[in-house]
Amino acid sequence: MSPSTMTAVQVTEAGRPFEVAELPVPEPGPGDVRVRVRACGVCGGENLARFGLLGVRLPRVPGHEIAGEVDAVGPGVSAWQPGDRVGIGWHGGSCFVCGPCRRGDFTNCVAGTIVGLSYDGGYAEYVVAPQDALARVPDALSFEEAGPLMCAGITTFNALRHCGAGPGDTVAVQGIGGLGHLAVQFADKMGFRTVAINRGRAKEDISRRLGADAYIDSDEGSAGEALAKLGGAAAVISTAGHSPSQADLIQGLGPNGRLVVIATGQEPIQVNPELLVFGRRAVAGWYSGHAKDSEETMAFAALKDIRPMVETHPLDQAENTFQNMSKAKYRAVLIP
Repeated sequence: MSPSTMTAVQVTEAGRPFEVAELPVPEPGPGDVRVRVRACGVCGGENLARFGLLGVRLPRVPGHEIAGEVDAVGPGVSAWQPGDRVGIGWHGGSCFVCGPCRRGDFTNCVAGTIVGLSYDGGYAEYVVAPQDALARVPDALSFEEAGPLMCAGITTFNALRHCGAGPGDTVAVQGIGGLGHLAVQFADKMGFRTVAINRGRAKEDISRRLGADAYIDSDEGSAGEALAKLGGAAAVISTAGHSPSQADLIQGLGPNGRLVVIATGQEPIQVNPELLVFGRRAVAGWYSGHAKDSEETMAFAALKDIRPMVETHPLDQAENTFQNMSKAKYRAVLIP
């Protein structure tokens, strides 16, 4: 039997630090599932709740890299039962009736919800979510490994498999951090000639151990020029939200190449239109994915022995962990 209260971490006021609180354990309504959270990854996306953006109603429990076990189900739930190992990511549910949903494009649902923003997320011992937001976690993955795959993993995996490159093509990953260290592994196992791009040489060794075939130090000059000297890339996955660096990478694309942006800065990406017209290059974005995408991400990771590199921290240390997440090697995970 579940307890009546739980420990959680909340945003209570926009711009203020996270606060530890004792809250009632939520009850699942019709079509909802309650999950006992065993791990929740720490992501910069929590800044949306932290600063009161996108219309979030406070107080709000953040967290959208959730892994745990089904604890209880509401009326009408047919896909899940207590004890199932599940994950919940950024995409928190779809309406199924809007134009994009009727085309099967659930991620672009006009009424889609975001976990930890539209409703309380995983910085807690329990979370309730619609049954369509849950993804099945393979037995081969621990909860600490599954959590980061629900956002950092799905975003890089989806961006790579939709980037237009084929086996043997050159694909570059810019930024070797929480997303990039997974992107390098996925790119390698997908059969791409994988080029890692990062500032300095400190991450060259780990990049090569994770599967990179070549490494570019962007501190040594234009990464785009260096990539062009390697023959140009069919695709570049940009995991570091720095617009000038992203603009520079366009010149490193080969004919029909595509820059896929999955991390954003605060300023526009300045693009020379001639680089787009001559060579038919393109700049695109990629945005997370739905629960089935998460299942496919985790299945591929389990099949090909891809794992996030994680550091675990107690839930009540969420504020300090969030403030220092850029120092993690390479993904911080909270353990309730």
